[in-house]
Amino acid sequence: MKDHLVIFDTTLRDGEQSPGASMTKEEKLRVARQLERMRVDVIEAGFAAASPGDFDAIRSIAETVKDSTVCSLARANENDIRRAGEAIKPASSGRIHTFIATSPIHMEKKLRMTPDEVVEAAVKAVIQARQYTDDVEFSAEDAVRSDFDFLCRIFEATIKAGARTINVPDTVGYSIPSVWGERMRALIERVPGSDKVVWSTHCHNDLGMAVANSLAAVMAGARQVECTINGLGERAGNASLEEIVMAVRTRSDLFAVETRIDTTQIVPASKLISQITGYPVQPNKAVVGANAFAHESGIHQDGVIKHRETYEIMRAEDVGWAQNKLVLGKHSGRNAFKTRLADLGMVVGSEEQLNIAFARFKELADKKHEIFDEDLHALMSDETVTPEQEHYKLVSLRVASETGETPHARITLSVGGTESQSEADGDGPVDASFKALERIASSQSELLLFSVNSITGGTDAQGEVTVRLAKEGRVVNGQGADTDIVVASVKAYINALNKLFSSPEKVNPQI
Repeated sequence: MKDHLVIFDTTLRDGEQSPGASMTKEEKLRVARQLERMRVDVIEAGFAAASPGDFDAIRSIAETVKDSTVCSLARANENDIRRAGEAIKPASSGRIHTFIATSPIHMEKKLRMTPDEVVEAAVKAVIQARQYTDDVEFSAEDAVRSDFDFLCRIFEATIKAGARTINVPDTVGYSIPSVWGERMRALIERVPGSDKVVWSTHCHNDLGMAVANSLAAVMAGARQVECTINGLGERAGNASLEEIVMAVRTRSDLFAVETRIDTTQIVPASKLISQITGYPVQPNKAVVGANAFAHESGIHQDGVIKHRETYEIMRAEDVGWAQNKLVLGKHSGRNAFKTRLADLGMVVGSEEQLNIAFARFKELADKKHEIFDEDLHALMSDETVTPEQEHYKLVSLRVASETGETPHARITLSVGGTESQSEADGDGPVDASFKALERIASSQSELLLFSVNSITGGTDAQGEVTVRLAKEGRVVNGQGADTDIVVASVKAYINALNKLFSSPEKVNPQI
């Protein structure tokens, strides 16, 4: 019998800390449903004390998700623990994940606490969290640079206080596999009561070794891995869930563990996260990249044709690539549309919302002969924008672009319910449209990124545009999709402006 490896997904918390990757409550619910469908063990839904929006999203996920444990992060203080406990209260299975920094540099420079005070705060946090749930996880932030003896001390104390999971994070992505595996093995051997808890690892990817370090920890005895879809996360990101899961599955001869993940849901989850956050997946990304199962070399092609295993160690359909099938067309009915949305984890709240979404689907079907799952995700991303989040709304756009002539755009926007019109010339139709838009919005933001991707194949494919704006230290991503790339670009810019206008500030702790 193999041990169960707990997959702890922190896409909605640590992943969301990527610049501009902030998600709305509706988007978080879509992601949570997909993670549940993928049979993720623990979903870290957010940091309840960060903002009212985060609290509300965690609580909504706790009310919705039934087959996965819903977790909230909390610093080791009374207010954070209370907010986390209240947020996960509706969950069928809830967890509080509390943490405090343990490295000398963090304790001295950031916390300004003595080691004794840090241990006391950690124990107090675990005891308080136990008042809300029996499932309490404790993390030692920056464990990679912490004194080993002190780690043993604080882990022993928190285990005695009632923690059921002990997480050892490489917060700054500093370690290498051999060292990280040895540290995990030594902790498990030395800490009293280590056999009473699940040992966990949380690795960042600053040196490109998050997955390797995580797997080394598993081989050393860790039985939970904290990871994200597509390796999303701030700086260089986190360990990739898809790589961890498929490494354990593919190399079952080496790993004495197995997960309960439905691997056919990996690619759909990857595409959903990419669309919602605007972070594209690089073509050569392991498992979920567009080229992950492509063979260009003639020798490779010949080998695969004769016998797949000559150059493929896993099947594309096992991770969900076969899931991307034609699902609907312009003759599809309202019930088929609603059913397919439900299959994809997209729940439409009211009949009125369903009617609006179906009307937009029909409009798209008139422009695009074949409608794929990715098109539906893009369509419903627009539908999840609520009126209070839509300070700016596109009313109409007219663009003129001709060889030898200066491109010109005329745009009409609704700003807080009042229509305004503007015109501008530009270096191209997109530039002209953005300039006309800014003459109305006057956001004084900086355009950091303009990215265009095709959602599906074919000349009638929807273009998906990501726009990243920065203003006064805040960074937001905006997404837009349309068969007209200029319209998609304007939608993305407006989406980013609305986030700048309405998104609340929040604290983003890192472990």
